[in-house]
Amino acid sequence: MESRNFLRFLAISLSVSLVLFFTWVHLPYAPQPNTTTDLLYCSTNSPWCTSKNRFQSINKPSTADNILRKPPNPKHHKHESDTPHHPLDPLTISEINKVRTVLKSHPLFRSSSPFAFHSIVLEEPDKTLVLKWKKGDSLLPRKAAVVARVAGKSHLLTVDISTGEVAVQETGSRSGYPTMTIEDMTSSTWAPLSNADFNRTIIERGVDLQDLACLPISLGWFGENEENRRLIKVQCYSMEGTANFYMRPIEGLTVLLDMDSKEVVEISDKGRDIPIPKAANTDYRYSAQEINPGMMFVNPISIEQPKGPSFTVEDEHLVKWANWEFHLKPDPRAGVIISRAKVRDPDSGEMRNVMYKGFTSELFVPYMDPTDAWYFKTYMDAGEYGFGLQAMPLDPLNDCPRNAYYMDGVFAAGDGTPYVRSHMVCVFERYAGDIGWRHTESPITGMEIREVRPKVTLVVRMAASVANYDYIVDWEFQTDGLIRIKVGLSGILMVKGTSYVNTNQVPGQQNLYGTLLSENVIGVIHDHYITFYLDMDIDGTDNSFVEVNIKKQKTSPGESPRRSYLKAIRNVAKTEKDAQIQFKLYDPSEFHVVNPMKRTRVGNPVGYKVVPAGTAASLLDHDDPPQKRGAFTNNQIWVTPYNQSEQWAGGLFVYQSQGEDTLAVWSERDRPIENKDIVLWYTLGFHHVPCQEDFPIMPTVSSSFDLKPVNFFESNPILRTPPNVEKDLPVCKPAASA
Repeated sequence: MESRNFLRFLAISLSVSLVLFFTWVHLPYAPQPNTTTDLLYCSTNSPWCTSKNRFQSINKPSTADNILRKPPNPKHHKHESDTPHHPLDPLTISEINKVRTVLKSHPLFRSSSPFAFHSIVLEEPDKTLVLKWKKGDSLLPRKAAVVARVAGKSHLLTVDISTGEVAVQETGSRSGYPTMTIEDMTSSTWAPLSNADFNRTIIERGVDLQDLACLPISLGWFGENEENRRLIKVQCYSMEGTANFYMRPIEGLTVLLDMDSKEVVEISDKGRDIPIPKAANTDYRYSAQEINPGMMFVNPISIEQPKGPSFTVEDEHLVKWANWEFHLKPDPRAGVIISRAKVRDPDSGEMRNVMYKGFTSELFVPYMDPTDAWYFKTYMDAGEYGFGLQAMPLDPLNDCPRNAYYMDGVFAAGDGTPYVRSHMVCVFERYAGDIGWRHTESPITGMEIREVRPKVTLVVRMAASVANYDYIVDWEFQTDGLIRIKVGLSGILMVKGTSYVNTNQVPGQQNLYGTLLSENVIGVIHDHYITFYLDMDIDGTDNSFVEVNIKKQKTSPGESPRRSYLKAIRNVAKTEKDAQIQFKLYDPSEFHVVNPMKRTRVGNPVGYKVVPAGTAASLLDHDDPPQKRGAFTNNQIWVTPYNQSEQWAGGLFVYQSQGEDTLAVWSERDRPIENKDIVLWYTLGFHHVPCQEDFPIMPTVSSSFDLKPVNFFESNPILRTPPNVEKDLPVCKPAASA
């Protein structure tokens, strides 16, 4: 019984994910995590800094003005008294409690049938009403959107929080099930332990039950035999000798489980000849590392802000910084949602609309191994697991720098009880020595001009630990009007056990489906696709999508010494199919969202453009079942007319869905999009062929894309930005410079 309780506790811990602290043990440079004792504290008018550990104070003045105060650790906010101030504010604890009370008295939930709340979030008011609302106006009616399952059937409900009125909506004939609850995941990991055949198999594979760790794995959809009941697959690992159990898979052992009844449907064990990899060199924790004498460490670094940060967060969710303001909230499915993003015009001083709403809509992660224990690993991390549900508390000084602001998420558990995910999002200013703009005049002109402006940006960050993998999502705002959306991948590979300990043992024709990373460990090839929902409202709701094709133009004989040049050809998308974009290196284009009814003083339509960086495209067959479900990755850009019911690229109910309710299906309707309220969808992709440097934990790899002003301003919007001068900056000296 003690072993069973331990395993249950372990399963719960695993299913809500782990907070991972990263270190690299196979690199000549081994960074340490920052601690408050290692970083300097500076004041504006002081030439010295203090540190409790590696540095000492230098020439410390005695005046009271120069007393340095350590910034406080992030405080846990008491949410019980929260009240909404903005129409888009998330539901508060008291509101979730009221929804729970109302629903439990509703006839649908009063029966003895089992039920679970898979989602209780704000039902956002109609967009036109939100756009008209101004601070000081009465708050728009507050409603909750609820996804529940009762007696094995999914339901959509709307609860009016003030009146208690409940409206039950039709779910239609769509396939699939709602996002799993945390309780679904945790109960699935320990359910196999009630099966004697499973326990016997584990012991026969040489694993002590007290060292067992199991993970709930969504199974996609692969045919009729998987329909009409919620199924999940469970695979297990050995924790013996390491915290990094992911590197010790019990290869080939897969349990098919009925998620509702917890019945073990099938046990497949096809890896008995594959040893469990050893625990040696798998632990990634800093405390477990042996530091070699020759290793070099970077001295602690911290960007100090003696006057404090330049941004404010009003009413818990309205962020104001420099020339930007936007509404920010955590979300259990999307992670974070940015709404009502506006930038100040440097000439008129007015706040101009840029984006009504932006968020991570879906993450598609297909693994490239068609064998029995791997073919189904084609995750939809937002729609199946909840991207926000997997967001872990951020680690001050390592995830986010000093002076960061932390925001908690308030979510509902499966029984409707509210709980707080603390420090889920952080907001901070970043300065990395980058340049906003510069020009130095050449000496040949006779003018001594050197003008340079530093670039300081504002970052909104969240990190989700979806079991083994960690995603870092940054929304970075620049004073020149640009928004950069960046995704970082880190954490731990999902690996496959093998009998091979060296590549020289592998027969020439055998496909490992990955890379041999260590003895008996294969890192399986896989992709990551992160699809973003971007409701752009450039100076208003009615916008157009313009593909600016860059074409080679040949000169006529005798026209010029040049034989060719480039020409920009603008094509306005009339319908959705005109805006289904696949990137082509040798047929380049720019992609603009413009307001055709508003123009600059010289006549250009105001707009923003999508600027891709490194990305990847799916190479899977369109008829492959995972790609049918992930068909929103068939293009890198889509544009659809605004529809409040079309926000999740993989569909509302993703779990075991068949792909009939995706962005790709909606876009085939080919609806008009010219001069309409439109939504742009962008997919950022990664191909990942694992390498040894990814073992036992991966250094972060990142990619991004930009939303950049294009003829939005009359001129350079940061022209008037002042340069840095010595008197405005703190001077910090380490002990060695004394």
